Amino acid sequence: MPGADQLAAEAQLALRDKKGLEKAQGIFLAAVLADTSAGAHLCHAMLLPRAESQVYLAQFQARGELALRGARLQRQGKAVVLTLSNPRFLNAEDEDTLDGFEIAVDVALLDRQSELCVLRGDWVTHAKHAGRRVFGAGINLTHLYQGKIRYLWYLIRDLGAVNKLYRGVALPGVSPEQDGIEKPWVAAVERFAIGGHCQLLLTMDHVIAAEDAYMTLPARKEGIVPGAANLRLPRFVGPRIARQAILGERRLDCASAEGRMICDQIVPATEMDTEIERSVDHLTNAGVVSAASNRRAFRAGEEPLDAFRRYMAVYAREQAQCHFSPALIANLERHWNAA
Repeated sequence: MPGADQLAAEAQLALRDKKGLEKAQGIFLAAVLADTSAGAHLCHAMLLPRAESQVYLAQFQARGELALRGARLQRQGKAVVLTLSNPRFLNAEDEDTLDGFEIAVDVALLDRQSELCVLRGDWVTHAKHAGRRVFGAGINLTHLYQGKIRYLWYLIRDLGAVNKLYRGVALPGVSPEQDGIEKPWVAAVERFAIGGHCQLLLTMDHVIAAEDAYMTLPARKEGIVPGAANLRLPRFVGPRIARQAILGERRLDCASAEGRMICDQIVPATEMDTEIERSVDHLTNAGVVSAASNRRAFRAGEEPLDAFRRYMAVYAREQAQCHFSPALIANLERHWNAA
């Protein structure tokens, strides 16, 4: 395994100039996750609340709002609204947003004054979409090309924040399949959900989309594996459309027949605020006492933790190869003008 000094030196380089030392981390983590006992332990540990989340929880409960780097929280009636925020980069995810995103998920779930969570994108400053909300553009390709995103970012994200959206936060010494702290999640998709942000929709309990919004998983052009989408997307749209989306760059318009397999409601963009409020009221007007139990029951058939563990073992190995592949650099330069 590379040492801290080696990793620090490697972190200063553009992706094309890195030696690929972090591939060893992928090989190691693939072996850990492939082992039934060690892999289950790692999955459980990554679902525990972060140590600093309790401090931020106290702040949120006192003020009803919380601003973090990459995300912010606001209580609205019975709901906590988690806004993904990286306006300069169309709310893309990167090293700057990762910690704040996961802490925000922890706080939203641990907050005892709310019954439901809403996930939404912030207003952006990008010239093409200025003055509009955007759900998100996936991984920050500029930072990826510049070498500012480490390999472990993928594993921390998908074993941590994203899996907490799907499974809730874990309790010490208790299997997530037996108990945990979780709430229903509602997503509001405006403009587009690209790459990693499309992956987030596959963990949601209810998705509201603007009628002009669309979803893509441009994994072929990016040259990486799109998180747990290969595991989860086929459950929504079937294996053939999933392959078309991931391998063939098929765009799924939210209002299309295929898009409606992921999105529960399609509304005019101007009515999103009203629809979020209506959906929150509808989902909480009889209480959500059974929500956690029903979510666990769905997961028992759809994606047991052991199936997720085995998938992540493959993902850890393959993503390490992709992240340091010369083809990834070529793809970014050819398709995204990253240079």
